[in-house]
Amino acid sequence: MFDKLKQGKDLIKLRQQAKKLQGELEKIEHTEESDDFKVKVNGAQNLVYIEVAGEENTRLKDLINKAMKNVQKKSAKKMMEMGGGLSGLLGGM
Repeated sequence: MFDKLKQGKDLIKLRQQAKKLQGELEKIEHTEESDDFKVKVNGAQNLVYIEVAGEENTRLKDLINKAMKNVQKKSAKKMMEMGGGLSGLLGGM
């Protein structure tokens, strides 16, 4: 029983560390420009904004971020199916 309690505490600690890392990654930003296009992305792989001919396109930004989120979920599911993911890193905790 104490082993399960320790595993639960370890999992909570890992979640806290993951949230902190996510916050730090969101602070990293990079902007690219080409002709009339300008995009800014962050280290969490989110599109911060997209401009076309000097006008921000929020709908396109939201659509791209939605697509990225869905493909990340599908990728995580595939890694779990293949024995990877967080449980694989934790030795089947």
